[in-house]
Amino acid sequence: MAVRNQSLASSRRKSRKAHFNASSGERRVILSAPLSAELRSKYNVRSIPIRKDDVVTIVRGSNKGREGKITSVYRLKFAVHVERVVREKSNGQSVPLSIHPSNVVISKLHLDKDREQILERIGKGREAVKAKSA
Repeated sequence: MAVRNQSLASSRRKSRKAHFNASSGERRVILSAPLSAELRSKYNVRSIPIRKDDVVTIVRGSNKGREGKITSVYRLKFAVHVERVVREKSNGQSVPLSIHPSNVVISKLHLDKDREQILERIGKGREAVKAKSA
C-alpha cells in the first residue's frame, strides 16, 4: 500500500496557494533548472537549484539559444536574470528580462565546497535507485 503525503494537496487552489506563499528556502528548490546532457552524465544529477554565476542557455521563448551568466536570482518573482538579456525602455534605459529557471539549461556550474557536496549527495541517491531497479 502506497503511503500518501498528507502535507501535499491535489487541489489546484491549495497547490497555487502553497506555491505563491512558499518561504525563501522552498522557493530556492522551486527555482531549480535542468543540467545540460554532459553535466547530467558527469554528476548523475538531473536538476539543481540555480544560483548566481551559473552559465545557462535559454531554451524557450524569444531569447532561445542565447547563453549567458546568471546575474541575479529573484526569488520573490520566481525569476532569474541573465547577462546581456535585456529590454530597452522608451527612455533608452535597459532593464533585465525575467526568465523562469525551467526555461534555461545550466551549461556550466559555479562550484564551491557546499555545491559539490549537494551534487555528490544527489548523485549517490540516484545511483542507489538505479542499482535497486537493475
